[in-house]
Amino acid sequence: MMALVEGRPAHHPWDDAAAGWNDHTKIIREWLHEATQMMLDAAHVKPGSRVLDIAAGAGDQTLDIARRVGENGYVLATDISARILELAQHNAQAEGLSQIETRVADAQSLGLGGANFDAAVCRLGLMFCDQPLAALRCARAALKTGGRFSALVFSGPHNNPCLTITLRTAREHAGLTSDSPNPFASGTLMSLAKPGLLAQLLNVAGFSDVHGQAVAAPFRLPTSRHYIDFLRSAASPLIEILSRLPAPAQRDAWDDMEAQLNAFTTSDGWVGPNELLLCSATAPQTLPD
Repeated sequence: MMALVEGRPAHHPWDDAAAGWNDHTKIIREWLHEATQMMLDAAHVKPGSRVLDIAAGAGDQTLDIARRVGENGYVLATDISARILELAQHNAQAEGLSQIETRVADAQSLGLGGANFDAAVCRLGLMFCDQPLAALRCARAALKTGGRFSALVFSGPHNNPCLTITLRTAREHAGLTSDSPNPFASGTLMSLAKPGLLAQLLNVAGFSDVHGQAVAAPFRLPTSRHYIDFLRSAASPLIEILSRLPAPAQRDAWDDMEAQLNAFTTSDGWVGPNELLLCSATAPQTLPD
């Protein structure tokens, strides 16, 4: 296991959420397990593959990739947050997975052209890119001819009410109600949710054989309080919005979210609806002009 770092990376907002994301690995893994396996299947990740994991976070899915590729495979996990990659590196070492390396890198400027990876994946990271087309072009350049790319992003507001409720409530408590935010704004949770947008970007980036599908990914927890506990330590967009408030006002905001999210309490516990979009494509022989 090796960390590849070029220069001293600047602090990034995701550094602040790194520990919370890592501490909740178990519930995140349960939430995204099925969708993650679908993503890896779509990228044709198999024994011996060389795989690029873009915006890898604390590396939960990176470990799954490493187990699939085996000792003869290779995984490069990249992320813009140095802190979260430190945790990914620690997690890989704890599992004895020496075929994983990490590199601090922005998905929009990976600098891995000609690396000839067999596959590249991105789980719930691409939508945070202000320039997703640049990120897709970087992924395309890192793949060998015939290499596969797959990504998971959030679908739209209607099918992700928990995201809609928490973001709206955070903005209300922070006094950000003078404008109506565009739910598809660049770099936000649902920025790639417009029907057909991600497929269009993949085509423009030079991919072929583009496919997409919706994937149900309900978040199952004992209570809405458990979900709020997760968000309070790991949801960087919400943490940033509420950071301008004093501590008591922040608590009021989180309590308000919890009360609203109780609507999703069932006889079997709390089940928060979530829907993801899975897109996959192939890197053809010729790059676009």
